[in-house]
Amino acid sequence: MKKLIAGVVLGVGLTAMAHGAGDPEAGEENAETCAGCHGEGGAKPVMSVYPKLSGIGEKYLYQQLVLIKDEDREIAEMTGLLDDMSDQDLQDLAAYFNEQDITVAQADPDLVDEGKALYRGGNMASGVPSCAGCHNPRGTGNEPAGYPRLSGQSADYVEKQLKEYRDGERVSGQNASIMMDVAAKLTDAEIEAVASYVSGLN
Repeated sequence: MKKLIAGVVLGVGLTAMAHGAGDPEAGEENAETCAGCHGEGGAKPVMSVYPKLSGIGEKYLYQQLVLIKDEDREIAEMTGLLDDMSDQDLQDLAAYFNEQDITVAQADPDLVDEGKALYRGGNMASGVPSCAGCHNPRGTGNEPAGYPRLSGQSADYVEKQLKEYRDGERVSGQNASIMMDVAAKLTDAEIEAVASYVSGLN
């Protein structure tokens, strides 16, 4: 009987963890503040170097919001916007955006083959691992690990982030060291190709 109860408690706990701690409905009101840059539902940013937030991953987005609020990840456009939000507010925001519909762009046809090869198989010659290993073959990410969805993300944003990882400008967060190591081995042409590929991946 004790084993049964323990199993039920563990099962409930794992279910709660899987769904995250945020309340999407509660997050909707604060999300209005974000729409000016990231678009309605976080799906259509006003500038291509701003990320799409829709469906990006609740755990990942929450972690990034915490880093930005704590000034561990500096984004000039975000300065002060999260100051008055509680930790629960940030969790609610992450939950709200994660439930929004994703929009997928059209990858550059001239870059698809190179981008696809790199995304799926990496580059053995230079030691670049496949992106699919962490971010899923379809680009849907890995929620338990906090790896974000890449499918449909803005190509310009992905390119900018990879270069910031490579140049040591984005160093915060538990997975930053992984991305810095990967990006350090990427050429500009590879970054452009894989960024374009994931923007149209679905």
